[in-house]
Amino acid sequence: MQLYQVTDKEFNAYGKVLNFDASDLIARAEKIPLPQSGSVYEPSTADLEDSASFAELKDEVFGETDIQIGCCYGHSDSLNALEWHKSSEINVAVTDMILFLGTIADMKDMRYSSAKMKAFLVKKGTTIEVYATTLHFCPCETDKNGFMSIVVLPKWTNLPLDGKPADKLLFRKNKWLIAHEDNSELTEKGVVPGICGTNWKVGRDI
Repeated sequence: MQLYQVTDKEFNAYGKVLNFDASDLIARAEKIPLPQSGSVYEPSTADLEDSASFAELKDEVFGETDIQIGCCYGHSDSLNALEWHKSSEINVAVTDMILFLGTIADMKDMRYSSAKMKAFLVKKGTTIEVYATTLHFCPCETDKNGFMSIVVLPKWTNLPLDGKPADKLLFRKNKWLIAHEDNSELTEKGVVPGICGTNWKVGRDI
């Protein structure tokens, strides 16, 4: 698979790079220690939401909609699953990281072929908007030191559901999810095994 950058025209179908100064958020996120293995996702992080960037993201980027600022960090090197929301997602790369991206229009009957995906490098300090129509998941690291991404979404996104939805793909609030067929960790939790084809994996020290 060819590795693109988010500054390449190929990214236009999935999102866009924002001209946003996230230096205060990055400085705060860099204080968070990475785990030895595995990845962590915190939907809402008090220190990040207490930053000067919170008001600008809420008012200018999300149109005065209530938001949450969280963080995804740790170690990951494979596609594994794909999620989407009914809203854009803002990512701030605290480290270099790689995103595997697809588009919801290519998903048929809860099935998606990983052959349709593209991989994008997001360099440290870059802020991107990932569109609501874009399939995405946990970032992948580019070296053994791990990855860290700040994640901005509408408030309550990714929290547990209050009831049992009729939609089999609705996994958390404002989070629809399918897993790769080989990802038993998620399928055993009831996630639909909707991704067929290669479970893409990145090499180290790209």
